[in-house]
Amino acid sequence: MTDEHERTGKPVIYLDNAATSYPKPLPVLQKMLSTYMQFGVSPGRGGYDLAVEAEALVSGVRRKTARFFGSSDPDRVIFAANATDALNLVLQGLVQPGDHIVSTRLEHNSVLRPLHHLRESGIIEYDLVPFDGSGFVDPDAIARAIRPRTAAVVVCHASNVLGTVQPIEAIGRVCADRSVPLIVDTAQSAGVVPFRMEEWHVSAVAFTGHKSLMGPSGIGGLVLAPGLDVRSTRFGGTGVDSESPVHTQAFPYRLEAGTLNLLGIIGLSEGLDYVLSQGLETIHAREMELLARLRDGLTGLGGVRLYCAEDLSGHVGLLTAAVRGISSQDVGTILDADFGIAVRAGLHCAPLVHADIGTLPHGGVRFSTGPFNTPADIDAAVEAMAAIAGA
Repeated sequence: MTDEHERTGKPVIYLDNAATSYPKPLPVLQKMLSTYMQFGVSPGRGGYDLAVEAEALVSGVRRKTARFFGSSDPDRVIFAANATDALNLVLQGLVQPGDHIVSTRLEHNSVLRPLHHLRESGIIEYDLVPFDGSGFVDPDAIARAIRPRTAAVVVCHASNVLGTVQPIEAIGRVCADRSVPLIVDTAQSAGVVPFRMEEWHVSAVAFTGHKSLMGPSGIGGLVLAPGLDVRSTRFGGTGVDSESPVHTQAFPYRLEAGTLNLLGIIGLSEGLDYVLSQGLETIHAREMELLARLRDGLTGLGGVRLYCAEDLSGHVGLLTAAVRGISSQDVGTILDADFGIAVRAGLHCAPLVHADIGTLPHGGVRFSTGPFNTPADIDAAVEAMAAIAGA
């Protein structure tokens, strides 16, 4: 179910799923509400039956999340507000003064800004590895960037501008061979691309629930490998060791302070169940069929340029385009106002990607498919872009 666009009088065509999935599956929303109505008390903060049951529910979601990402230790599933929050937790809790970090020019500001803050604070140095003309990072380039004081490598699993899925398994081997932790941002991949944390030698996974995991906003987290020592950077109530002034160092409480977002955790659980019932491979294949249809339609339009979309193998369902002579913001506004099509225009919080593909200062127009899009949605988008480009 979608809202009607006030100007066109037709349902809104939503092609901004890389920002957040919409609409959410109705069964997920219904189960969220019914479960919260039944168990919506503070988990782990009381000895009465409802509190114990709420804590058992949370523990069950930790186990489910660990299995989903390929981890065997549910106690090292840490709930946070979103992937950005999770990345801040692991980066700021991991580094020591004088450390070095390796990351890439594909990254979102959820990585770039914490790294910048840590460097400006005099704590770390970092290097950013470039991506090639097809939008991929070379694992050998990661290897060459690692120094004796490198404390971690941080890489997005899938680019939120180009849609390219990075070779995490190969990068994991590089990091394992050098005993350097690998941190992976799965904001754009979790829910459409299977992840094998332990098999791929990944030390930390940051995830968010509101994109392809089909959950609500406000929930995400970390999955940590057993050997990764991340310090507490937030302190407060945990429901355990309350007599001590020192924040407990037992996981998962070490990195969680205050009452958990129980409604969000329930929504994450239901979203996980939904995508697993549909099958990640099935969801991904369908979204990529739609993306290929969009790519093929836009390719034939004069004045429209696509970025890193010649070969869609190793991609998730998003691509970025530009219209010659029209700013991306204007294209996005026209798509919305005149055609009822919702996309994301601008820099997508990933300015270095746009710097490298030549789309600064206005960025590009990002189309991102989701499980509820149809071929008719794609055809409408192509027709709208043809009208805007004068093709």
